Amino acid sequence: MTTTQPGSPPSAHRLWAQARPDLDTSPMEVVALLKRCQSLLDAALEPLYENAPVSAPEVDVLVVLRHQPEPVIARRLAERMQCSPAAISKTLAKLAARGLIERQPSPADRRATLVTISPAGAELIDAHFPRQLAVEADLLAGLGADRAGVVRALTRLVETISARRAAATGAS
Repeated sequence: MTTTQPGSPPSAHRLWAQARPDLDTSPMEVVALLKRCQSLLDAALEPLYENAPVSAPEVDVLVVLRHQPEPVIARRLAERMQCSPAAISKTLAKLAARGLIERQPSPADRRATLVTISPAGAELIDAHFPRQLAVEADLLAGLGADRAGVVRALTRLVETISARRAAATGAS
C-alpha cells in the first residue's frame, strides 16, 4: 500500500477533482513536486545556516559575484538571479555592512551601483560553499544514472516556463 504525503499531488489532485471536476488540475503534478523538492532542499540546508555568518540568499549573491571578472550593476544582478531589485538591494546592504562586498556608483550612470565581492567575502564563500555543495551532492547521490535525465527535464521545464512568461509579458 502506498501512502501519500499530505498536500502531495495525488491527494490534492484527487480532492480538487472531486470538488471541481471542471478544473484541469494536471499542472499540480509538476508544481507540487517542485515545491516539495524545494522544501526538502531547504530543510536539508537549514543546519548549514543556523550559526553561519551568512544567510542562504546572501550565499546565492556571493556565489554569483565570486567569479565575476568585473563589477556587476546591482540591477543586472537582480535580473540574473531572477529576484526583485528591492530584495537584491536589501541583501547587498547587509553584505556591504559586514564588508563582504564593495559597492560604488557607476561612472556611466550615477543611479546605478557597481558591486564586487570583497576579499573577506571571497574567503567566506570559499569556506562555506563547499559545505553546501557536499549536502547537495549527498541529496542527489541516489539519482545515479538518472541524474542527466533529471537535468535535461528540469532544463526543458525552465526553458518552457521562461518562454511562456516572455510571451505573456512581450519580453524577448
